[in-house]
Amino acid sequence: MEERIRLKVMGISYSQLQSGAYALLLSEENGPHKIPIVIGSSEAQSIAIKLEGIIPPRPLTHDLFVSFAHAFGVKLVEVFIYKFEDGIFYSELSFSDGTRTVQLDARTSDAIAIAMRTHTPIFTTREVVSETGFIINDSELADSAAESQDADAVVDSDLPGADYFAEPKLENYAIEELERTLMQLIEDENYEEAARVNEILQRKKKERDNADE
Repeated sequence: MEERIRLKVMGISYSQLQSGAYALLLSEENGPHKIPIVIGSSEAQSIAIKLEGIIPPRPLTHDLFVSFAHAFGVKLVEVFIYKFEDGIFYSELSFSDGTRTVQLDARTSDAIAIAMRTHTPIFTTREVVSETGFIINDSELADSAAESQDADAVVDSDLPGADYFAEPKLENYAIEELERTLMQLIEDENYEEAARVNEILQRKKKERDNADE
């Protein structure tokens, strides 16, 4: 039987390979490998709001799909990224109604967005990990995250998303202003930016709570 590797979602960043695209980072659950997958902006938005725990006022497409499946007693059993070919990851979804199980092909970004909403395990093969994965230790990831959060960091204005760092900086907003901004972004259905604001808001709240202790 082919060895299956369980994966977990690490996060999303701008893709340096394709303009207007994003890189979804998956991690080997019990190993050192990380797998980057280039995805579109709408799928990145859907995954980002789930990562940040944001509840949209109306269901997104992936939310609707999950609600539809549950309404008919169908459960997503697993997501399997079974092949990487010509720069494309191929995935299938395994569904069960308790009596039979069916597999459906899906774009990997859609499959992961749905899996995150159903707390479904994500698997791949050792071959896919060996072909597409790279190794980076936790300290390097922490250093990279710290650099990206540094308000004084120099940002290349030609890079996608550089306008995020234009004045006024969100990092300088008070907690109350961040909360108002977050509510407005959710109301406007700008979930990608809402996820970023929510991350800053939660960090500021944690810093406040630690200072009060």
